[in-house]
Amino acid sequence: MGLENFLIVAAIIFSIGLYGSLSKRNVITVLMSIELMFNAVNITAVALSRYVVPASIATLGNQDPSDQVVQFVLTGQVFAIFIITVAAAEIVLGLGIVIAIYRNKESVFVTDINELRK
Repeated sequence: MGLENFLIVAAIIFSIGLYGSLSKRNVITVLMSIELMFNAVNITAVALSRYVVPASIATLGNQDPSDQVVQFVLTGQVFAIFIITVAAAEIVLGLGIVIAIYRNKESVFVTDINELRK
């Protein structure tokens, strides 16, 4: 599998997430769609760090190329771990907000959120 295949899969997943977050009314579905978009970004980051960065290592200088490969390949994985951490925190806060809205309005639709003023 080449870089193009990973980027195509990531673009499809991101498009599904974007469509879901813009077209659905349920807040839980919107949160799941945002998670799909985060996962597409993770796939892209890891694929780009695997295929693009090692090709540019030859121009860096006199250092041992194997050490540079390990350093650059791990950057995409480290970014993916940070994105997963931020996504987990976002889901926790989002679900807390959804529970608070449901307790007040007994609805989890995005269109009902703008009616929170009493």
